[in-house]
Amino acid sequence: MKLLVERFLLHLKAQRNFSRNTIKAYQFDLGEFLAYAAANKGGAVLDRLLMRGYIAHISERKVSRNTLLRKISAVRSFIAYLLETGQLETDPFDLITIPKKEKRLPRFLTEGEVGKLQDYNLPEQVEAQDNTYYFALRDYALFELVYSSGLRRSEAAGLNVGDLDLFSGFVRVMGKGSRERLIPVGDKALSAIRAYLNTRPKPLAHAQPLFLNHKNGRLTGSGIALVFKKMAKRARFARPMNPHSVRHSFATHLLDRGCDLKSVQEMLGHKNLQTTEIYTHVSLERLKEVYDKAHPRAKK
Repeated sequence: MKLLVERFLLHLKAQRNFSRNTIKAYQFDLGEFLAYAAANKGGAVLDRLLMRGYIAHISERKVSRNTLLRKISAVRSFIAYLLETGQLETDPFDLITIPKKEKRLPRFLTEGEVGKLQDYNLPEQVEAQDNTYYFALRDYALFELVYSSGLRRSEAAGLNVGDLDLFSGFVRVMGKGSRERLIPVGDKALSAIRAYLNTRPKPLAHAQPLFLNHKNGRLTGSGIALVFKKMAKRARFARPMNPHSVRHSFATHLLDRGCDLKSVQEMLGHKNLQTTEIYTHVSLERLKEVYDKAHPRAKK
């Protein structure tokens, strides 16, 4: 069965254009499943009893529901591949009830918190406090771009200088599934990026990474997460703040100010509109809060 899993992963890469990180996650989850199958059925029989046992096995480890669903999803995708290619005749997941996904509202910053974060991380202020820190302009430009365009941290890390059009105000992003999209960039973000690029050695090649680390290599996704953590600490934030919460803030603030859902979906790079609809719940929650505070008859 190991060979079948390897063929499936190759199929995800070559035919379905899955990202490297997604394939790595599938590989890990299916590796766990193969180990369980080998220990219980010798790895030869893919039947309903095996699937029920595997779901119970994962559940006993007290993982979060979303982690459980991710692992089940990896196995179900593998089974679907076997059915499509004729290597399996019946679906062993038939008549098995799968737990529903937990509905969590995304964490986001208020507009006031975004302003506070910007104020405490102005490059001149950071450099005045720590004259040995040489990345204040980069950090500020990075934050402004992620908030202005709603980028995932992997997307921000993957940007090259040539992906940004400073004249028309757009950034070209390679998102999940290698889907390319163009996203507007606000004037504040463009100004911050120009200021940062002016500190870089000239000439700037289009293929150079946009955001550099201390070794003049590409700033990684984990490096971006660390930058945002430091920025939140400077602003004295009591609750966690990361690149994804800034992306959530981008979407929520657009909807709060009247942007239509379809446009937000396109800018976020969501394949399905349902994924974007969670932000409407966030906006409605905020609308209710404002109503309760402002209307004299809102509460007894």
